[in-house]
Amino acid sequence: MGLFDRFKKKPGVKEAPKAEPKTKKKSEKDIATEKGLPWVSVVQVELDPDNIGNGAFELDWNEKFIVNLVKSGYQGKTDQDIVDRWFQDVCRNVVLENYEQWEANQPADIRPRVVDRRDIGDGRSEIS
Repeated sequence: MGLFDRFKKKPGVKEAPKAEPKTKKKSEKDIATEKGLPWVSVVQVELDPDNIGNGAFELDWNEKFIVNLVKSGYQGKTDQDIVDRWFQDVCRNVVLENYEQWEANQPADIRPRVVDRRDIGDGRSEIS
């Protein structure tokens, strides 16, 4: 008897049914791409443990997202450059919105005074 003979199918013994091949579940990106929709997602966020304010984002996107960015005026040598410029704009807008909200919530005595000067003629000015 050979080494593998004992593992051969014996008469009268049923084989276990073979498992159906599992179909791979489509990702959100695949679904959006199939529908012709732009798609972008944050894959990972890395933070500097020594300076929690510093970090990096890893993004993933589909081709339709790039096409839309280019149509909107974003330029770059590579897709990465185009997405980077878009992401910088998004971050800049978040910061500006937060700053405007912070500024609006400051007490009047802390806000910087804006002086408006208007020339009313004869060497005189109106200041408000």
